[in-house]
Amino acid sequence: RGTPTLHLDPGPCKVELKRKVTVLRGISIIVGTIIGAGIFISPKGILKNSGSVGMSLVVWVTCGVLSLFGALCYAELGTSIKKSGGHYTYILEAFGPQMAFMRLWADMIAIRPAGLAVIALAFGRYILEPIFMPCGVPETAIKLTTAIGITAVMYINSMSVSWTARLQIFLTCSKLLAMVIIIIPGLYQLFKGETKNFQNAFEVGAVEFMGLPLAFYSGMYAYAGWFYLNFVTEEVDNPERTVPLAICISMVIVTICYTLTNVAYYTVMSAEELLASHAVAVTFAEKLMGHFSLVVPIFVSLSCFGSMNGCLFAFSRMFYVASREGHLPEVFSMIHIRRHTPIAAVIILYPITILILFLGDIYSLLNFMSFLRWLFIGMAVVGLIYLRYTRPDMPRPFKVPIFIPAVFSFTCFFMVFLSLYSDPVNTGIGFAISLTGIPAYYIFIAFHTKPKWLLRLSDFVNRSLQILLEVVPAEN
Repeated sequence: RGTPTLHLDPGPCKVELKRKVTVLRGISIIVGTIIGAGIFISPKGILKNSGSVGMSLVVWVTCGVLSLFGALCYAELGTSIKKSGGHYTYILEAFGPQMAFMRLWADMIAIRPAGLAVIALAFGRYILEPIFMPCGVPETAIKLTTAIGITAVMYINSMSVSWTARLQIFLTCSKLLAMVIIIIPGLYQLFKGETKNFQNAFEVGAVEFMGLPLAFYSGMYAYAGWFYLNFVTEEVDNPERTVPLAICISMVIVTICYTLTNVAYYTVMSAEELLASHAVAVTFAEKLMGHFSLVVPIFVSLSCFGSMNGCLFAFSRMFYVASREGHLPEVFSMIHIRRHTPIAAVIILYPITILILFLGDIYSLLNFMSFLRWLFIGMAVVGLIYLRYTRPDMPRPFKVPIFIPAVFSFTCFFMVFLSLYSDPVNTGIGFAISLTGIPAYYIFIAFHTKPKWLLRLSDFVNRSLQILLEVVPAEN
């Protein structure tokens, strides 16, 4: 870690990450990242496991409220610990560097690259669909388009924070417009009296009580993403006000949009038709709008691009903070001398994401690792309760009642248990992959007496990347 750094001349301007994230930009990061392709393609998991139309709507609303609970906990954490980095930073503050490094390790080797590749594949598929209709899209074309999409997102994030934020606002507006295009005709049908699919919506005989936990699991996944603003806290303008406000407004918007979109689907499609559809929004548009349904894949691809952009903007800051804490090479906490972006932290995932895209089994990797997200979020929220007792004097501009973190952490650990129960093999493999973080921590971080050749190599790589990327240490 103690390698010398080159000092390129940054000119008269101070080199640091600027506070450019306003309330509107904060909302666009959260809403734009939560709403991906799922609500347009396959909001089926909840209906399939809840057993009835009415119960599925109850689950959508309940998951929105539970996610709001989690978001409120993160609003307290984000205003009391004013560092970027999200889950990683909160686990580091509460439970120390080893646990935080394990979170970082799982994120870097599997969770983030696989997650990014899955969203990007959906982008590649749906942007090509109108071109190839009515035939299927060739897999090679999808993967090449996906690679172009990932490269474009990385390039934009490397070039400018302002342009990344403006693009995110545009993409968030486009996906909200897509939902409005579905919701308004759906509600019009409802007011016209198209209620046959809502009759006996709460039939007790149809409700599958054994399936309800799995329905909640699907629902919580649909809302995942409310934590992304906490990854960029240091770039938020007036975080004490902006973070809680953006989080609360975003969760209300998403919960209302998700629930009304599902109501709109049910005005046109029965539960059986919805379960049989390969792309629910396309089927809905074909039934109500005819040829206009061709625009739906375009909106879905824009929605996916927005999720990719928001995710990358957020978790590049986690790698930036981890490098500052000494958990990654020093070059990843350096800033471009003119563009003021953490360019090395942005592109760190590029090679592994492209490799997984062309060579890996992405969906298996996601199955292995998905439960870890809830385990670490649960730990961060338990950390909030723990810090209330160990550091009672810590300034907390925004404070939630203690029952909120208690209910939410229980929800997270229940979902981890559900993963173990429903898929013990994949969950076990995921645990094994994440445990490789323990030897990695001791080899790369804890042992101070590293071989001289390793230090020389590290020094050479750091200096080379610093010259190549034109980055310098950030000024405090």
